[in-house]
Order: sequence, then C-alpha cells, then structure tokens
Amino acid sequence: MENHEVMNTRKDLGGSLPVENVQELASNCLQEEDIPHRYIRPEIWLDEVSTEESSRIPVINMSKLSTDHLGYHDEMARLHQACKEWGFFQIINHGANTIIAKMKEVTEDFFKLPLQQKMAYAQLPNNLEGYGQAFVVSEDQKLDWCDMFFLYTLPVPQRNIRFWPNTPTHFRSTLDEYSIEMNKVCISLLKLMATNLGVDSNILCSMYKDGIQGIRMNYYPPCSRADTVIGLAPHSDATGLTLLVQVSDVQGLQIKKNNTWLPIEPIPGAIIVNIGDTMEIMSNGEYSSIEHRVVVDFQKERLSIAAFHSSNFTSKIGPLPDLVKENGANYKTTETEDFLRLFENFAHLRPWT
Repeated sequence: MENHEVMNTRKDLGGSLPVENVQELASNCLQEEDIPHRYIRPEIWLDEVSTEESSRIPVINMSKLSTDHLGYHDEMARLHQACKEWGFFQIINHGANTIIAKMKEVTEDFFKLPLQQKMAYAQLPNNLEGYGQAFVVSEDQKLDWCDMFFLYTLPVPQRNIRFWPNTPTHFRSTLDEYSIEMNKVCISLLKLMATNLGVDSNILCSMYKDGIQGIRMNYYPPCSRADTVIGLAPHSDATGLTLLVQVSDVQGLQIKKNNTWLPIEPIPGAIIVNIGDTMEIMSNGEYSSIEHRVVVDFQKERLSIAAFHSSNFTSKIGPLPDLVKENGANYKTTETEDFLRLFENFAHLRPWT
C-alpha cells in the first residue's frame, strides 16, 4: 500500500457538522426521555413492514457465472431480473471470504477503541472523510442513530493516510487489500450487467477504471427505544454499485418494494449488492436504484461495511448510447463531479429530516 497525502477537488464535495457520539450516547440513554430530541422520529414507523419469507431478495451464485458453466444462462437471467425488479441481491461464492473476515475483525476492533482514540480520526470541516456522521448541515437537523467511519480508498493516489488508523494492528493493510478485492468484485458484476444489457462491457468498465471508491464502516448502537429512532434514514445511493458486508448477526437493513419495507436477512459469507442511482441512469432505467433504510435493535449492536463504487471523474453520467437508440434517453447526461456534488449538497434535504 502506498502512502499518499491527498489534495484533490473531490474532497470538497460535501461536509458534515460535528455531533454527539452515538455510541457514547447510547451507553447513557436508558429511557426515552434520555434520548435527545434530534434522534426521535416515531413517524417513520408508520410504514408497513413485511414479514413474508417470499419477499426475500434474490441470491446470485457467482460460481455459475462463467460461460462454461452449465447453469450460466439461468444464473445470468436471475441476475438480470434481480437488477430490474429488486435493485438488491446477495452474491455467494464470490471468492473474497478471507479478506472479508479480516476486515470484519479490524472494523470491530476500531469501534471498540476508546472514544478519544477514535476522535483522532474525526471529520474535518467541509469533509465527509473520517469518523462521525454524514450530511449533517444544520443544528436542528434530525440525526441517525449511528456512528460511521468513512474513507476514500480508490484510486490509491487519492487516499488520505491521515485518516487511516495505525490501531488496530493491520488496519491499513487489511483495508488496502479489502478495497482492491471489492473493486474486483464490482468490475466482475459490471461486466455481467453489461452483457445482460446488451452493451459493450469495455465501454461500461472503462467508466469505472480508476473510479471512485469509498468505504464506510457503520456502528449502530442498541437503543432502549428502538421504535423511536432510525439507524440510517431512507435513501438511495448516488453510486454505481454498493457492496455491503454485515459484520454482526443483527438484522437491520430494509428495502422498500411496493410501498412496503422488506427486512433483508443476510446469508453468512454473502455480499449484499445494491444498484445505485448512476447505474439506474446508465441503464436508462432498465435497472432500479431503490430506497432503503437501517433500523436498530433494542438490545444488540449492529455493524456493517459498505463499499461504494462510482465512475471516474473523466466520465459522464448518462444513459449508455446503445440503450437510447430505440426509445431515446430517459435521463439527462451530466459530469460525474457535478452529479456527485449535487447529491452531496442536497442529501440532507429529505422529507424525514
């Protein structure tokens, strides 16, 4: 891993105001009246939550997605349907189990550090990178019941090692390896999606060559009034693809389908994949970026790791040319930086804040 100090325009894409540490707050909040009002949002629980097993998201077996496998065509069809109708799916047999286990370990160890040590990596003004919360822009904004540690990880020259901890041991080397492995999985999926969309995979993948990757480690403390707070408010991802790994065995991720929230039950060892806004645009609406949220548990903490993958800054975000020949473009084309800046500037302007 190379050590680069970073000065890059993408760093000013957004920032976040400092707020009280939720992990510390949770250790002192025993009753509802102890929870600061900025976290109280009982109205979000008015929506229906499904309990039907038939609503489980698709599972894609990556070992079947080589052209010489007998199940290749069936599995490709399942992948295409998952991207079109769900926007979320789980992948198994992805080949990244060893580094995932290591990354889970250093993530748990980081959040176990004393608060003072973690705060050494706190976000700086006008910067999303670091330890804290994302997209907090006002003193009266509603807050998520979550602490996060966000780092830009690719391209390698864009890394700001000032935010990469030396403790836990092997954190830096593990994150480096994890970052590269998740990018490989992302590119593999992009090639498969391009095939399903009937476009040249080289064109799509070239847009992600030296693309932007950010990794966010999430800590959702338990809450004695979990029915009045939200771990992560409803949103869609502005990225191309997001690869999510569940660290603990506590469920919390929910997706919205047919106006109903569906809890996702992670398969041990699987990676949860979701289509982001830019992939929906590039597919000209063929694939869906859907709303999702995270709820918290009354008694147990939940940890997860999300790897966000966006196209490079030299690419434009718009429908791929081959997909607009018959029916035209359903979306406008814009520069990657302009799109991400728009997202960062307005991410806090959501109906639940």
